[in-house]
Amino acid sequence: MKKILILSIFMIYGIVSNAQEKSYSFTLQEAITFALDSSYTAINARRDIAKAIKQKWEVTAQGLPQINGKITYQNNLKQIVSLIPAEFFGGPSGTFSPVEFSPKQSVNASATLSQLIFDGSYLVGLQAAKVFLQYSKNANQKTQLEVRKGVINAYGSVLLSEEMVTILKKNKETLEKNLFETQQIYKNGFTEEESVEQLEITLNDIKNRLSNTKQMLQIAKQMFNLALGLNIDTPVNLTDSLESLTQKNTSLQLLETDLTIENNIDYKIASNLTQQRQLELKKEKTNALPNLAAFVNLGTLANGNDFTFLNNEQKWYAFSIFGVTMNVPLFSSMGRSAKTQRASIALDQANTQLKETEQKIKLALSQTKANYQFAIENYNNAKKNLSLAERIEHKNQLKFKEGLASSFELRQAQLQLFSAQQNFYQAMLNVINSKADLETILNL
Repeated sequence: MKKILILSIFMIYGIVSNAQEKSYSFTLQEAITFALDSSYTAINARRDIAKAIKQKWEVTAQGLPQINGKITYQNNLKQIVSLIPAEFFGGPSGTFSPVEFSPKQSVNASATLSQLIFDGSYLVGLQAAKVFLQYSKNANQKTQLEVRKGVINAYGSVLLSEEMVTILKKNKETLEKNLFETQQIYKNGFTEEESVEQLEITLNDIKNRLSNTKQMLQIAKQMFNLALGLNIDTPVNLTDSLESLTQKNTSLQLLETDLTIENNIDYKIASNLTQQRQLELKKEKTNALPNLAAFVNLGTLANGNDFTFLNNEQKWYAFSIFGVTMNVPLFSSMGRSAKTQRASIALDQANTQLKETEQKIKLALSQTKANYQFAIENYNNAKKNLSLAERIEHKNQLKFKEGLASSFELRQAQLQLFSAQQNFYQAMLNVINSKADLETILNL
């Protein structure tokens, strides 16, 4: 039994440990697929659709048969007394006798079936519910596009930080080696102290950048986890490289893609708003029409001076009522007219916003295409600059060791190289992000 108990404890510990140490590995496409299913915003967007479906049925149910039950128990603690002429009971004329007509206690149980026959606002409400459901679906689609773009940005930011940490570590090792060699030369009296100090300044700067970049890498990973709907401290491994993603996302053919404005999600949402305003105007107009409803009421009633309603001998009296109700709006002191005019103005505003949205989308497309093209050109330029900076830094390294270049000149070449390295990797990230922006507008 002890062995079984110990084995069970170890098994439980292993299960808990595995749960705590669960990690994930993603390509960019895998990360996007995961986020579209599990991110917080994607989950709530799907819930909005579910809410809209329920709201549609809620509106539909208002025009379907409604049954309501009602039970009323009444106990007249002090009964109402009515006065009737005393001569009815043989009393003198001109006098009155107090009489209690109703029993002290009563129970009334009834059920009412009601059915809406015609109501213009109900018919408009059905149409509005369908439009709202479509709006929720479009909002979900926009959320998916934004989640996709956010994951791409977060994925690229992690890769950029990882690349910069690697580069800074390599630069740090090179500088430490240069500093050690220069210190030895200085001890032997073959160089000035300033050469050592210049390298120390550069090394301290690199150490500071490396420390900051490591912190930024940790934050970038947490932001990536948040975009995917994971715990921010969950270990993640990104299998795509920044360079491979840059190559995949460099496509000048995308710049030739035309926009179908009706497919743009922002245009769809603006169009939904216009449809809603149209239906609001239609609803205000239908409020001037009569509405018709019918009802059937079935019930039973019992009375008594004592609470004997649960006894078999208690007499119950059934009743039933059928009725039709028509409500005809006649005069509202111009209130309905004001509401209709206000709804008409709101529709004009929505149409204006739709036109504005169309122009903004076209402008954003032009800007995004220009940004994407510039990002590709800047990447190619940064790649050339990095190659040149590496050659210049290498030459200055050789000149410095041979005493043909000063430590200041070496430091300038190194700083130029560090800047070129950062610009190169940032340029790759800009290519990836700008393509994601363009695809979002094109709804690809």
